[in-house]
Amino acid sequence: MRWEPDADIYRSRCGWLVKLDLAGVRRSDVNVEAAGRRLAVRGRRRDLVVSEDWSHYSMEIAYSDFERIIEMPCDLDCANISADLLDGMLLIYVTPEGEGR
Repeated sequence: MRWEPDADIYRSRCGWLVKLDLAGVRRSDVNVEAAGRRLAVRGRRRDLVVSEDWSHYSMEIAYSDFERIIEMPCDLDCANISADLLDGMLLIYVTPEGEGR
């Protein structure tokens, strides 16, 4: 079952910042796509600690595929989009055409 990460969206005079809570997710396991006004973030969080000799007592963290689709208030087709993963937070910067970051 897919899980949906929490997201915050900020507006500045230079564009938008979309911040997603992706604790424990590697950058190589994240894919960001933009089309029209939709921003899609997909990936997978893997359980890196468990080996064959472990059995779980309690599990609350989702280790599986995730997906978050965000409808943005601007057209993303002509926007500059970049992403950084910093301290478990995916930071997606969206700069609409004609604006500087």
